[in-house]
Amino acid sequence: MKYLGLLSNLYVFNFGLLFTHQIEGAYWREWEMFGIPVGITEYLILHFILLVGALYGYRLLLNRSRVGFVFSFLLAFTGIVAFPIHAFYVLGGHEEFTLAISWILLGTALAVSIIQAFLTYRVWQSSG
Repeated sequence: MKYLGLLSNLYVFNFGLLFTHQIEGAYWREWEMFGIPVGITEYLILHFILLVGALYGYRLLLNRSRVGFVFSFLLAFTGIVAFPIHAFYVLGGHEEFTLAISWILLGTALAVSIIQAFLTYRVWQSSG
């Protein structure tokens, strides 16, 4: 499949960006910013499940599974929506995620996610 190698590399890069952001989310106690009544334990359990799921999706993508393309779209969608959601909270006066590195991670994830979503569609369509 044309561009599958590039797509798989984008998946890994975006995965790294988004999960680094989630590490920062634990630092900022992101669940409190969003008003979600959980603590660090639930946050870590959820992110363990998401981490394993994203890795499984990568495996499926490498195997050219249609479900792997769905995982790639989901990862890209996450990166696309993360930026405006966090911008909304910061513009609303929250002090979390105001570091330069926060916006470098979110902005890069947004750009990579847009490219990943487009490329996922192209590779999926060419797979027959």
